[in-house]
Amino acid sequence: MKPQDILNVLESRVAPVKLSDDFCAKYKLYDNSGIIIDMGGEVTGCLFSLDFSKNAVAEAVKLGYNLIVTHHPAIYGGISRLDAVTDGKAAAIAECMKKGISVISMHLNFDAAPEGIDYYLMEGLGGKSCSVLATIEGGAYGRAYEIAPVTVGQFLKHIESTFRTHRAVAFGNADIVIDKVASFCGAGCDGAAMSFAKAQGVKAFVSSDLKHHEIAELTECGMVVIELTHYSAEAYGFGRIYENVKRQLRVPSSMYYDEGLA
Repeated sequence: MKPQDILNVLESRVAPVKLSDDFCAKYKLYDNSGIIIDMGGEVTGCLFSLDFSKNAVAEAVKLGYNLIVTHHPAIYGGISRLDAVTDGKAAAIAECMKKGISVISMHLNFDAAPEGIDYYLMEGLGGKSCSVLATIEGGAYGRAYEIAPVTVGQFLKHIESTFRTHRAVAFGNADIVIDKVASFCGAGCDGAAMSFAKAQGVKAFVSSDLKHHEIAELTECGMVVIELTHYSAEAYGFGRIYENVKRQLRVPSSMYYDEGLA
């Protein structure tokens, strides 16, 4: 198995990179998914890590793996210089080059896959069938759905247990009974997401990296806003994807989880 073979498995079992390209074209976004660093050779093992980081590279080295699969792109924009002394990302790239470690990043295509990170966020929160904000052939992002009625406190406890986090925060009326939710993986709050949630009549808005004015506007509309860490909101679904594909990889593999970011 070479890096391209692993990419082929991920594209066939989860979502092709073309899904990211199509989303970018339709919604005027930018992404960088696919094989980001290709050192060639046979894959000795594959480490799944939401982020490309020095810690993830160190874990791969410790395990004797020479391939890392990330969600967030190892290289996102253009590179004008590499400072491996003070820049952690540059140091991680340099270490990969030294150790012969290849990197595959699957970003927006994993977000929007039929059983991707945004889908699993919904499932983890208790939803099943849904209305969708953004669609494209073979993918979707942003969901609104009914759940079994819960109090805000019960919902937070469920989130903490399911998403392995103690950093979920609720804003708004703590006395609301939640029976309909809108969720958006990653930093998913923008004008379109807020309008979608309002139109769907949800009781709770769940996402990450929200700004104060967004929280204030949503709570003024009567919603409870649940803010997860970006890491916990996406690591859950990324882990589910890993569990679904690991047997098809045909190489040793494991999932790296950064408790400090959850």
